[in-house]
Amino acid sequence: MHPPRLAGAAALCAAALLSAAPPLVAQAGSQGARRDPEMEAPEVHDLRIRGVRAVDEDELRNSIVTDESGCNSLLYSVICLFTKSSAVYTRRYLDREELARDVLRMRVFYFLRGYRDAQVDTLVQRHGDDAVDVTFAVQEGPPTTVTDVAVTGVDTLFRPAQLDRLVLVDSGEPLSLVALDSTVLGLRAALGNLGYADAEVDTATAVDTSAHRARVQLVVEPHARTTVGAVRIQGLERLEASTVRNSLTLHEGDVFRREELFRSQRNLYESQLFRRSVIDAEGADSVKTLVVTVTEADLQRVRASAGFNTIDFVQVEGRYTHFNFLGNARRLTLNATLGNLLAPQLEDEFIFQRVAPDGIEGDRTPFLRPTWLLSAELRQPWFRSPNNTISTSVFAHRRATPGVVVDRGQGATASFTREVTARATASLTYRFEVTRIEAGDVYFCVNFGVCDISTINTLTGAQRLSPVMLLGNVDRSDDPLEPTHGYIARLELEHASAATASDYRYNRVMVEGSVYRPFWRGTLAGHLRLGRTWPLASTVTPPEAGPLFDDAVIHPRKRFYAGGSRSVRGFGESQLGPRVLTIAPSKLRGERVVDGGTEYDRCPPSIPIASCPLVAEVDSLQLQARDFTPRPLGSPAVAEASVEYRMRVWGPLSGAVFLDGAILPAGDDAFFTLDDNFMALTPGIGVRYQSPVGPIRVDVGYNPSPAEALPVFTQVEQDGVLRIVQLGEGLPPAERPRFVYEPNKSFLSRLVLHLSIGEAF
Repeated sequence: MHPPRLAGAAALCAAALLSAAPPLVAQAGSQGARRDPEMEAPEVHDLRIRGVRAVDEDELRNSIVTDESGCNSLLYSVICLFTKSSAVYTRRYLDREELARDVLRMRVFYFLRGYRDAQVDTLVQRHGDDAVDVTFAVQEGPPTTVTDVAVTGVDTLFRPAQLDRLVLVDSGEPLSLVALDSTVLGLRAALGNLGYADAEVDTATAVDTSAHRARVQLVVEPHARTTVGAVRIQGLERLEASTVRNSLTLHEGDVFRREELFRSQRNLYESQLFRRSVIDAEGADSVKTLVVTVTEADLQRVRASAGFNTIDFVQVEGRYTHFNFLGNARRLTLNATLGNLLAPQLEDEFIFQRVAPDGIEGDRTPFLRPTWLLSAELRQPWFRSPNNTISTSVFAHRRATPGVVVDRGQGATASFTREVTARATASLTYRFEVTRIEAGDVYFCVNFGVCDISTINTLTGAQRLSPVMLLGNVDRSDDPLEPTHGYIARLELEHASAATASDYRYNRVMVEGSVYRPFWRGTLAGHLRLGRTWPLASTVTPPEAGPLFDDAVIHPRKRFYAGGSRSVRGFGESQLGPRVLTIAPSKLRGERVVDGGTEYDRCPPSIPIASCPLVAEVDSLQLQARDFTPRPLGSPAVAEASVEYRMRVWGPLSGAVFLDGAILPAGDDAFFTLDDNFMALTPGIGVRYQSPVGPIRVDVGYNPSPAEALPVFTQVEQDGVLRIVQLGEGLPPAERPRFVYEPNKSFLSRLVLHLSIGEAF
């Protein structure tokens, strides 16, 4: 007996049950009342299913046609109280013929899951003048229980534990034809992956209907193990046959495995050399001929794009790709990106954030200049194996971490990548870069103890940042742009030292993962990021470095930051974590011009600026939060987590609610000391518009964080040399004054807007 397919099993069940189907009870007010012609197709006000215990009620509802009128989305619930417009509310009407068929559909649903005696009655009652309430009353009855499961023919092919995972029908459980069908398919697939492509799996089920017992037997006939014979390639016009053969994981003489056939076909698609590729296995005996049919794609491609977001302003990108450069599927990619465009004009306007106020010389202008990236990459796939890829690239860039640093660099990378399993890769990469930090005076003063501008300029000379990196990626998500199921995981390990020719020396590790699960009518997504950097003794030591500089040099790019559109969305970009405040000397002193002369309302020049008070004697002269600028410093470690629920609202529009949180220590030894950590938990809501390039995302996060007492830095000129100073510089650190920084006092001021493309995770 051949294994039943679900469609065939359902048809047989329907035929068997049709003759035994009970008469439909359609009532209008009370049983036996005369049917009202005006109620032939009334609106269904309410639909109930009673008596469901053994199966999932949502799955049972989805198996029938009859449904109740309702709001199109939970987000419209309040609107639906006031209007039943078709834009937000769908009316559904009773079809009495489908109602009768739904009784049969529900009985088939139960039959396939082992409840062969299930009975279903219906009750239709008036609700007002033109609507009805529909009730399905289910009597599940006793299940037909499996007493014994026997599998023959695979004793030497699978270990007992493997067989237990493949056989989904268990003793003591209801006889589920769904599970039985899945078992047959699973056994065939597993046998195909062992090389038994022609294996047959038959089922024999003996059912004692009176005792509600069943015995299940699975008879496996593996037949001969199959191998690969000839490989024929057809459809090539410009490409060489070797290009196709190099992508195949099956070759002449290999054991023919189904999973390797699918993997080979995926390699062809991912090469982007072909618009269409199909691999067929021909032959009825144990030797299979592989016929590879391809349709070539354009070998050269040019792409241009433009966009904007709340922190990087306007960006444009151009990319040229040659997918068969010098043959053998060798890929050349040239890329040019410009960002931070129109920053001076758009800063602090509409949705765009403020970069930095005037007042600290050298801090503002570099952050408003364009950022850019130029790169050229040469990639060779299928290097000595379809699972291997080698690549090399050269690059030059100017990048900015807003409010922190601006750095320039140029260099080269070399990388070896191996696909360990499907959609799981491991890479070993060496990156040699000569970097120069252009801005970030406050950053150096606080993190490195280097506060005078001349010494900072010495430090910002060219230095080598050359780590060796081990990267691991696993992608088990179902969609690259809008995942709804599966997970993604990433591991990064970095080491930089004299052995790697690096001036910045450190060890760094970061683990990041996201998981996606269908939930109710949408997707529940979670994200976790953990990271830590350990600085090593460094050669990056200027001649006048302060006491905090020794053994603590971490390149700003290798520190951790939180806050922003892809992080904790209740904060601006990089604004969660260790921070200090900066203030212009003129604001700190209260400078104002009166009758052509300068007067000082708060702190006259006779008082050293590092000793100027933060609290004025007159309330009207008190400093406000808007007078200061928070400066992120980065942290040596981070622990960040987010959870988000996404649901389609209408057409291309989706809604989301989320909760983001993170904790970042102020120092290397403070990760588990709450008093020294920076942490926050921020809720929010968002809207997504599904575009061809991915979801256009608008998120609004709420920042409930209390006021922070932060140290204050300003700028002073001493003997013609500009210098960054901290207020109370001559005092012990614990006695130095701090400003209670609370810029968000009202509800609206605590809302943070983010606009970007692509999901946060």
